[in-house]
Amino acid sequence: MASDALILSLDPLVVAVVLAMALITFLTKVGGIWLVRRFELSDRLEAGLTVLPGAIVIAVIGPELAAGGPAEWAAGGAVLLVMWRTESILLALCTGVLAVVAFRMAF
Repeated sequence: MASDALILSLDPLVVAVVLAMALITFLTKVGGIWLVRRFELSDRLEAGLTVLPGAIVIAVIGPELAAGGPAEWAAGGAVLLVMWRTESILLALCTGVLAVVAFRMAF
């Protein structure tokens, strides 16, 4: 063997699909921002759009938490604590991912 280095081969189709998904995600975000800026938003709609990311996170993670066991509930508690102390959704989500992995290994 010439080298002990790990050789990573990527399927061109997989790379193309990932790049296409990234482009579509980017265009969706930019298109949404462009569309919203073209209209006068009421205070109520603006408030709704402000809380939308948190509502989406709850909708995705809520059922998993409800169906989960001790590890998921403990991670949920860690998320609540971090969110309460920092008010950072990103930090809370990262804490939740790391906590659920750690708690699953412990329980």
